[in-house]
Amino acid sequence: MILHVDMDAFYAAVEQRDRPELRGLPVVVGGTGGRGVVAAASYEARAFGVRSAMPMAEARRLCPQAVFLPPRGERYREVARRIREVLAGFSPVVEPVSIDEAFLDLAGTERLHGPPEAAGRQLKERIFAAVGLTCSVGIAPNRFLAKAASDFRKPDGLTVIAPGEVASFLAALPLEKAPGVGPRMRQRLSRFGVRFLGEIARIPEIELAAHLGRAGRRLCELARGMDSTPLTPGSSPRSFGSECTLARDTRDRDLLRRLLLEHAQAVAGDLRAAGVRARTVVLKIRLADFSLNTRRRTWEEPASGSRELHRRALVLLEGFRIGQPIRLIGIAATGLVPEKSAGQRPLFAAEPMRAWERIDRTIAAIEERFGEGAVVRASLKEETTPSPGPQGRGRRPGRG
Repeated sequence: MILHVDMDAFYAAVEQRDRPELRGLPVVVGGTGGRGVVAAASYEARAFGVRSAMPMAEARRLCPQAVFLPPRGERYREVARRIREVLAGFSPVVEPVSIDEAFLDLAGTERLHGPPEAAGRQLKERIFAAVGLTCSVGIAPNRFLAKAASDFRKPDGLTVIAPGEVASFLAALPLEKAPGVGPRMRQRLSRFGVRFLGEIARIPEIELAAHLGRAGRRLCELARGMDSTPLTPGSSPRSFGSECTLARDTRDRDLLRRLLLEHAQAVAGDLRAAGVRARTVVLKIRLADFSLNTRRRTWEEPASGSRELHRRALVLLEGFRIGQPIRLIGIAATGLVPEKSAGQRPLFAAEPMRAWERIDRTIAAIEERFGEGAVVRASLKEETTPSPGPQGRGRRPGRG
């Protein structure tokens, strides 16, 4: 049996836990600029229709009485680390999926935790005792069903799908709950007159494959409760990125340089937390016509400090001819190598890089104690909009 754990409204829940006066109130976390995006909404805000990835302007229209907060990325990562420690002590096979969800293999844990339902309750209790937050847990024969089950009774839910209950569960599972089934796919499936995933099982696979190709074959497997995707324990992100959509399109290179410094600081924090360095820096720019442009370069010497990442991003920016105004800018770090195996650094280049990495660690320690923003570089004193954060800034650890 596979267990999927999903923290409930994670960013918003952390804010409500840290500030008790917010409990019971609608809370929305995300970019605060005019083009900001909702990163998380408490369940009180969701009652008004506010959802993740929604434009912040729409969230304000739907729920003007909500408390709107900028993200505190370092705080969320700190809480997530404590949750991962709980998971690591519960099962030897843990696959993190994002900052607030993971898969666990329960095989071989029955003598420790009991049957699946007892194991799920025990894990929920351990997480709440460690961080004071609720989560929803789904347990099923494979990862697709486990994830669908964790979403079944949110928040603070626990759903167990025994092997003999798979068909009845799928018979009531809406099509959109299947991975890859969005509005366009539902429209293509409308010819078959199906609304629930289980109904796909009555359509001949050859017919569905002829209409949808590989996606049709995958749907047939899911409709029969089949998913052979293995868990990959210990897998780590292949890149770390940070980006933001600007409040107004711009050609102002000074503003773009300051934004890149904010992104470099965010990415440096992620690299530091993961214990890795990056050889490749990618510059991402979206123009006013929504066209996406990327520039990348690989350096021989890997880096993890904010100043060096910023310097490398500026090299890429200087080589970019700005014609149309820019609406989004960000950077990503990839080509990751472990900190301890980064190799011997050149003698004269090493000390300045190490010095600024020590400064980064000092700033992180101060922010962990006094809150994000307690220390600000002088070059960032002039406010940039939007302020960095998940979705608003688009912090995105990725797997490639």
